[in-house]
Amino acid sequence: MLIAGLAGCAAPLPRLAPPLPLQWQHAVASAAAQPTDPHGWWHAFADPELDAMVDRALDGNLDVAQAVERLRASRILHAHARARYLPALSARTDDAIDPDASASFFVTGFDASWELGLFGRAEGTRREAQGDLDASVADLRAAQVSLVAEVVREWINLRAAQQQEELLLQVSQARQHQWQLLQVRQRLQLTAPGAVDQAQAAFAQSRAALAMPRQAINASAQRLAVLLGQNHPDPAWLQAGPPPELGAWRLAGAPADLLRTRPEIARAEADVLHTAGELALTHADLFPSIGLGASMVWATDINNNRRFSNTPNGIASVGPVINMPLFDWGMRLAATHAKSHELKASVLAYRQAVLQGVAEVETALGSLQQQQRRERDDTQAWQALQRADQSVQARVGLQLSSPLDRAESQIAAAQAAIELADARAGHSLAYVALFKALGGAPLPSTVARETAPAAAAGHAATQGGQR
Repeated sequence: MLIAGLAGCAAPLPRLAPPLPLQWQHAVASAAAQPTDPHGWWHAFADPELDAMVDRALDGNLDVAQAVERLRASRILHAHARARYLPALSARTDDAIDPDASASFFVTGFDASWELGLFGRAEGTRREAQGDLDASVADLRAAQVSLVAEVVREWINLRAAQQQEELLLQVSQARQHQWQLLQVRQRLQLTAPGAVDQAQAAFAQSRAALAMPRQAINASAQRLAVLLGQNHPDPAWLQAGPPPELGAWRLAGAPADLLRTRPEIARAEADVLHTAGELALTHADLFPSIGLGASMVWATDINNNRRFSNTPNGIASVGPVINMPLFDWGMRLAATHAKSHELKASVLAYRQAVLQGVAEVETALGSLQQQQRRERDDTQAWQALQRADQSVQARVGLQLSSPLDRAESQIAAAQAAIELADARAGHSLAYVALFKALGGAPLPSTVARETAPAAAAGHAATQGGQR
């Protein structure tokens, strides 16, 4: 009973007490929609190309592949963490020479040792290994969350830039037509030369504006290729297509759900567990290291003149092994005090991670509201200018207005369409930012599921210490 008590006498885990609000301050989407699954939030765009691209990215992204390999390494070390406190056996050989150089011996034998892991050593090692494993799981989750969000964001930017290029081409054509009409009026001496020059400058500026979306298209395509682990973009991406439109969705989660979904919080919690393990080990170093040892050694004189030795050449020993600290100028005690402060810092870092997560979600919700209003207002403006353009077109057909008036109305409607496309893209990007802040990503991969039982056990132990 005494040994069992000494084996588990590690300090209890600190109470984390995350500072979470009861509910979100900003309103969410319409309650008429079905709750959006955070493991597949991008399906709200109903874009098969986007869905396929996310799947390809999760399979081919190199950052995720690195996180998977690190998780596998942590899982292997975690599975053997307790082996340090199990009996160990080793074999050795040596050659020994007498000081007077009159004899030489060949020595071989076996050594067995068993450190008992008392005074919290075994528990500290377990906490360290579990913290490392939990951190690797959180890192993989963070890589997946970031990857999905970046893929969706770049796809939205790519399609939005392609749509902007088409609309700017319409503006450029209208500017060119306007310039040509003014040239005709100048030849008829119905327009001053300055008006023609202004029209020519406007046409040149409209062509120059095409450089920005074309540059954005190339940049987004290249970034998508990197995210998917490719050395070049797919040619199909450069073919213009409709931007993904956000469908009905609803956020049904509460702030407390961040503790389960946001990987940054899980990473901070794993750091607390790891630091608590380090503290337990430094505290155990203040006490003796107790174990059991045994050895069996054989020696033979390799340069004697007899065929067989006439003296015993084997010896065995067994007994306790005690390593007791006596005096080290307070270094071990200082290490314990230092680790206790590091543990307090890791708890504060955990609270900071929770506050940061809540702030990011609230910011994303506020941005989403503003982008919804902007899209609604820009839609009304575009519809009004569309009706105005149709009216001008009818008047031109009845020869009640000049073709120049039609060119101006076309340009105004196209510019309103550009503003509306930008607003819709901003709305979609705000939606992406929200679910990235929430930690939305696919369900755990096969590697993560393999470690789920161990991680769940470690989380249960952590929660037990917190309570």
